[in-house]
Amino acid sequence: MNAASPSPSPDDAASPEAVLARWRADGEAIRSRLGQAGVARPAEVAGKTGMEVFALMLSGALPYPPIAETLDFQLVEVAHGRAVFQGTPLLRHYNPLGSVHGGWFATLLDSALGCAVHTTLAAGRGYTTAELKVNIVRPLSTRVPLVRAIGEVIHLGRRMATADARLVGPDGKLYAHGSTTCFLFDAADGGA
Repeated sequence: MNAASPSPSPDDAASPEAVLARWRADGEAIRSRLGQAGVARPAEVAGKTGMEVFALMLSGALPYPPIAETLDFQLVEVAHGRAVFQGTPLLRHYNPLGSVHGGWFATLLDSALGCAVHTTLAAGRGYTTAELKVNIVRPLSTRVPLVRAIGEVIHLGRRMATADARLVGPDGKLYAHGSTTCFLFDAADGGA
């Protein structure tokens, strides 16, 4: 799988207000289906592809990760080689300088990047992040009501995958971008 540039977004021609309204509606629709936060038991995900795991999570049949509650973000879209998370920058995410902490940016981007890779995995395969690179290009504050981290796989091999992600506001403004390299392995090996 190779991609020269990010996929076009349906948001490209819409007003920021219309985009924000759609993003909020997407989030509410997904939240209404979600189960509880937690971690799936190995038996619940055994024999399932990455896409099957996400389908079960988004339907509420599997728990969603607790970090989503901790940092006020959620998975809103998955497709083969693509994952989109959205998050709400809040005061509790601020650093001492009065803007959103870089770790919040990194966590959203890391989630989109890793889950984009996860969507490509066959049953019995696992991954782990080998490298994460984040570039913050402008600060975030509570004046930005919602952002989306859009991750897409760039390369998928047998032992290695790479992905890129962008963190954007409803007006299309770029706040950060990042990349990852993930090791892929047979889950039974545990990555060894």
